[in-house]
Amino acid sequence: MKTFTTILLTLAAASTRVLAYAGDMTYYTPGLGACGTWSSGTSHIVAVAPAQYGHDANPNKAKVCGRKMTIHYGGKSATATVVDLCPECASGSIDVSPAVFEELAPLDRGRVRVTWGYNGAGARAAGEAVEMEMEMDGEEKGGKGEVDEE
Repeated sequence: MKTFTTILLTLAAASTRVLAYAGDMTYYTPGLGACGTWSSGTSHIVAVAPAQYGHDANPNKAKVCGRKMTIHYGGKSATATVVDLCPECASGSIDVSPAVFEELAPLDRGRVRVTWGYNGAGARAAGEAVEMEMEMDGEEKGGKGEVDEE
């Protein structure tokens, strides 16, 4: 019974955390994205790295398509919707529209280091690597990539 109670308490505590990523942010000229939608430079959109996009047989139906995220840089934040894959991006790095980039930094910066996370209740959807802390057989398993929500 102790293990079951520990798991329930751990799950309750974990619900106040969000998965956060850190990586480089660059910008590109959007068009037809891997999710199958058209976007322009004024759209608030983002392309994510293959590690976050996933490997769906039909990229138009990837689970990440349409998800909203908040990006943080220099005390500012911007919201964008995932519409594309950035094949050359390292895990955690993102490619955004010029409109999103300009909300956070001047375009002439070209590349900045940001943190970001998915918005809403689905912040732990399939495809995201989350290890929750929980006690099992007297051994603690540590969390990875989680930060406390502000």
